[in-house]
Amino acid sequence: MIQPPVSSPERESIWSRIAQDLAVAIGQGRYAPGIKLPSEHQLAAQFGANRHTIRRALAHLGQSGLVRSTQGSGTYVENLALDLALGKRTRHRHNLAQAGVRGELQILVSQTVAANPEQAQALQLPPESPLLYLQVVGEGAGQPLHVSERYFPLPRFDRLPDIVRQTGSITEAFAQHGISDYLRHESRISARLPSKEVAALLGQSATRPVLLVKSLNIDTEHRPIEFACAWFAGDRVTLTVNHHDN
Repeated sequence: MIQPPVSSPERESIWSRIAQDLAVAIGQGRYAPGIKLPSEHQLAAQFGANRHTIRRALAHLGQSGLVRSTQGSGTYVENLALDLALGKRTRHRHNLAQAGVRGELQILVSQTVAANPEQAQALQLPPESPLLYLQVVGEGAGQPLHVSERYFPLPRFDRLPDIVRQTGSITEAFAQHGISDYLRHESRISARLPSKEVAALLGQSATRPVLLVKSLNIDTEHRPIEFACAWFAGDRVTLTVNHHDN
């Protein structure tokens, strides 16, 4: 891959804006999966930029898994492949919005369970403590991106399922429980084969690997508020660990 030249902050801002505009166009379906993007020359004319700037924007989209470049042929939109950031403030809807895609969470199961040793340790609770359990599908652009099992301390979050069903957002549900901000304490990522149930919910074969992310969220007073296991469709999602978010 040709590496773009070192650019000034102004030039860097231009290529990043172009990359964002193209990501939004892809997410909104203006460039469908498998479609060839306009040539570098055409994009340069469209955005009023030089071809080096366009090349850098396309390289960024390629690294994010949104497009693929074929030498001598052009740049093509990949099947839905989103770059989702795992940082201090990981938010499903915000991540999708950054990629120009609309999405929300759908609750499949909601019930009270007793904490097993792993859940109790993560949430700093005695074993067998009551937890709210949600099985959730996270969607983007009409396709399932992840299936997650989420656990919340009770009775602190007893109203959470109803709010998520109304809003499609756990962040909004936390806000209505008095938590205006929360942080990702840790994310542990591994690759494995999904169960038949997870594969069916993701709409993929059980022989295709998924990315498993085990995560813990805490409030601003460092109290654990959510332990989750999420299975991401490996061919639709790239997970980027962001060390620089605020």
